[in-house]
Amino acid sequence: MANEKTGRTPTLSAEEERDVSENQPPRAAVLHEIIRTEGDHELERSVAALWWSALAAGLTMGLSLMAMGLLSAHLPDGDTSKVIASFGYSAGFLAVILARQQLFTENTLTAVLPVMSKPTLANFGRLLRLWAVVLVGNLMGTLLVAYVMLHLPIFDSKTDAAFLRIGTKVMENDVGQMFSKGIVSGWMIATMVWMIPSMESAKIWIIILITYLMALGDFTHIVVGSAEVSYLVFAGQLSWADFWLSFAGPTLAGNIIGGSCIFALISHAQIRSESPKSAGKQTESNAPKPTEQEERA
Repeated sequence: MANEKTGRTPTLSAEEERDVSENQPPRAAVLHEIIRTEGDHELERSVAALWWSALAAGLTMGLSLMAMGLLSAHLPDGDTSKVIASFGYSAGFLAVILARQQLFTENTLTAVLPVMSKPTLANFGRLLRLWAVVLVGNLMGTLLVAYVMLHLPIFDSKTDAAFLRIGTKVMENDVGQMFSKGIVSGWMIATMVWMIPSMESAKIWIIILITYLMALGDFTHIVVGSAEVSYLVFAGQLSWADFWLSFAGPTLAGNIIGGSCIFALISHAQIRSESPKSAGKQTESNAPKPTEQEERA
């Protein structure tokens, strides 16, 4: 039976209680600090380091368009094709995150938490610098990879047609839908970033789950979507004005609001609302009891 006052199981040894303590999932405050520390490190990186990493991420995100197009081209038309081909959407995210390249929508949470923890003009300036460099780098990479995929003799006509269908599907959204779906997409990416530190061993499955659901829901993402939509522009089926005004602007605003103004703010407020006193009590109650030798020492 458990101890009536403390709820502890009385038969556990000190070593077993240590095992219990070590296997407890990290508190939200721990996750917050892990991500805040990582974000602070990113804010300290030089412009050159951010730029090359962001450019590489943009190029790598072309894998999502490539994988979806290749799967779609080799599957029969219908809903089943979309369910299977949507797995290709995860390819770019897996490569970018596992390679630790700079992805703009990750930074709507990671780099924002240090600013929320210490909202000074200097920190806001560092955030805007990082966002600008990473966003431009990501977009340059995706535009380049879309241009190469279209103009070099790499894919057959069936796969090229699949790429065009993917971009056309994105542009079926009006401005309001681009914005609203962008909010959901930004929130989902922020959720993924928050989950990974607590389940590092399941990182790959978390990335696949979140990004697969994004593809199934046709939620708009500024980086992947820029590869999909710019393919239409380079093919002469869409103007640059439509790219920037109908897709990029509303989607970017939605991603920022979903990742920063909703998820990051709520997560930060949750941590700040925890009193140090209650946190201390929780830590003390979870701490293992000292052994007899430790007490004598």
